[in-house]
Amino acid sequence: MSLHLQSTGRFWCYTRLVYMSMAYLYGIKFVGPLSPTILALREDLYSVPYMNIDWDKARDSCAKEDLHYPRSQAQNLIFGCLNKFVEPILNCWPANKLRERALSNLMKHIHYEDETTKYVGICPITKALNMICCWVENPNSDAFKQHLPRFYDYLWLAEDGMKAQVYDGCHSWEIAFIIQAYCSTNLIGEFGPTIKKAHEFMKNSQVLSNHPNYERYYRHRSKGSWTLSSVDNGWSVSDCTAEAVKALLLLSKISPDLVGDPIKQERLYDAIDCILSFMNKDGTFSTYESKRTFSWLEVLNPSESFRNIVVDYPSVECTSSVLDALIIFQEVHPLYRRNEIEKCIRDAAKFIENNQKNDGSWYGTWAICFTYGTMFAVRGLVAAGRTYDNSYPIRKACTFLLSKQQSTGGWGESYLSSHNEDYVDSHKPNVVNTSFAMLALIYAGQVERDPVPLFQAARQLINMQLETGEFPQQEHVGCFNSSFYFNYANYRNLYPIMALGELHRRLLAIKH
Repeated sequence: MSLHLQSTGRFWCYTRLVYMSMAYLYGIKFVGPLSPTILALREDLYSVPYMNIDWDKARDSCAKEDLHYPRSQAQNLIFGCLNKFVEPILNCWPANKLRERALSNLMKHIHYEDETTKYVGICPITKALNMICCWVENPNSDAFKQHLPRFYDYLWLAEDGMKAQVYDGCHSWEIAFIIQAYCSTNLIGEFGPTIKKAHEFMKNSQVLSNHPNYERYYRHRSKGSWTLSSVDNGWSVSDCTAEAVKALLLLSKISPDLVGDPIKQERLYDAIDCILSFMNKDGTFSTYESKRTFSWLEVLNPSESFRNIVVDYPSVECTSSVLDALIIFQEVHPLYRRNEIEKCIRDAAKFIENNQKNDGSWYGTWAICFTYGTMFAVRGLVAAGRTYDNSYPIRKACTFLLSKQQSTGGWGESYLSSHNEDYVDSHKPNVVNTSFAMLALIYAGQVERDPVPLFQAARQLINMQLETGEFPQQEHVGCFNSSFYFNYANYRNLYPIMALGELHRRLLAIKH
């Protein structure tokens, strides 16, 4: 990878950044000084004495619990040849001079990532590896010293001890949905000061400029975007930007005396420009960047725990978030980049329809799983003008969700759904899955057709609410590459609020 930064610049950002720092540490053959702590860690981490480990054999070893995607024979052949034949050549003159230049170039990219993320990094893995790289380069450097205080961004003290988060938070992402949840309840008047603070946070969290020389370092434009967490993180995300725009547009319709002044039009246009820059050639949307390379390059994926990590693939959720935001934006600003937005809406809706599974569901990439994907897909299609009456995919989706409703009235989906790519019932209701399913059915007009299933689901949610007013923390609902699961701390509260609020609002509309 250190020899092919230009081609790997087309890889998904997580993959290229993680392997960039790993390539540097491997390329310089770094070995840290031994200490009592290192010796104790060796004893704790390895099942056999450290000095007895066969490292050639260890290269191909993976715990059975983590071996989700075994390497192919072709991969074993390629990686074996690189290790046995190419690697020794790169250690000898004159090839080692080429390696030195490559390692120097790698450190430039590592420093750029650190500087543009205020030393937070895109994830805890790159954060730790980049910090080690800076220490190896110069333990007294300003770069290493600036890394140290940002390590705390990833630490989380839970009931059962200290943990490392999978990200430096998801403030912008969750607060955008929290605003939408409050708006669904028609209780803005009661919570005006809270919403006003959230409104200010969202406006202050927009990235206002592009990173310097961003194209040279294979970064996407960032001006006008929102990140998953905060401005410091620096990595713009398509659906985070779209959901932020939607939340801000909803608040712009409410009195400024209650929720604060709306975002300036120029900054809103910057956000739309950034969203459209994420668009793939077929009108779909990926995560941090547009899709840059071909799926067959997954043959280069060296991970046995994660699949589909070489390409930033488009997802139903990202595409639906953008579709919904653009339609709401067009209602207020119908002339701005009208033709491009209308084409994007048509292509996005077509992508969502074409990705529906035979059972009527949609696979969710970033949470568990089919209740999540289906909720986003239905929301996007309904925003694009599809209804239960005029859309077969909407009718199929409703049939799917109703078929998975448990006798309790709720829904509960196992994490195995993500791994198996087939719905797996958890046999107990989950407040988040129940809310996902309720919202999809509400968007699809279930309230107007037959509200009884929604009444049953609402009763289940209400019965699960705790005396404190919050909802219980259950199994993790976040998902990453079909095999990594984590928790969104606010989902257990914001989605039940949104589902119950939308149900109540629709019932009032029917009554009046």
